[in-house]
Amino acid sequence: MTSILGISAFYHDSAATIVVDGEIIAAAQEERFSRIKHDPKYPFNAINYVLEEANLKLNEVDHIVFFEKPFLKFERLLETYLAFAPKGFKSFCASMPIWLREKLFQKKLLFDQLKQHDENFNDINKINFSEHHYSHAASAFYPSPFKDSIILTLDGVGEWATTTVALGHDNKIEMLKEIHFPHSIGLLYSAFTYYVGFKVNSGEYKLMGLAPYGEAKYKDTIKTN
Repeated sequence: MTSILGISAFYHDSAATIVVDGEIIAAAQEERFSRIKHDPKYPFNAINYVLEEANLKLNEVDHIVFFEKPFLKFERLLETYLAFAPKGFKSFCASMPIWLREKLFQKKLLFDQLKQHDENFNDINKINFSEHHYSHAASAFYPSPFKDSIILTLDGVGEWATTTVALGHDNKIEMLKEIHFPHSIGLLYSAFTYYVGFKVNSGEYKLMGLAPYGEAKYKDTIKTN
């Protein structure tokens, strides 16, 4: 039996899932337990729930996978700040302390948090990191009924990628093409979400729901600007 605990956290909508021998046993978002909408914190309650559903203790889990690679994301942030310096200096000063204090040491931070679930969990090498868009692609392809598939992912931004095209075959995913930050349909969508007064990483679905009721009278202005 092979078990995998998946964790998404520290950005928005923290969640956990557990897979045993290729079958999803349980999955849950932290907001369902904390009652905080889009809760970004470490998903302590969600992890407890999926472990209980799988009837496993944490030290019995074979692999633990985090949804992105912090070092690659940090590289993008540094290069972006340098490219636009001195603009963004205030944002740089605000974001660096948490990166230097926590996010660059995400493996140790996760290990310390995970030990709260099981004091017998002592193997930090079980913790692995997947690239952001591979995580998106895997969540679409592996639960699907298809043996072969083209997988398209689009979001704001992961580490560097904002849009990817991948080939899924059996249990393998091969990334074929990537579009990198700052070119991002997702960030453009979030910009309009903010422009009309909704909260970014929250109100995009409202904008999507309202879109069919509008008229596309500003499309040419948007395209030319």
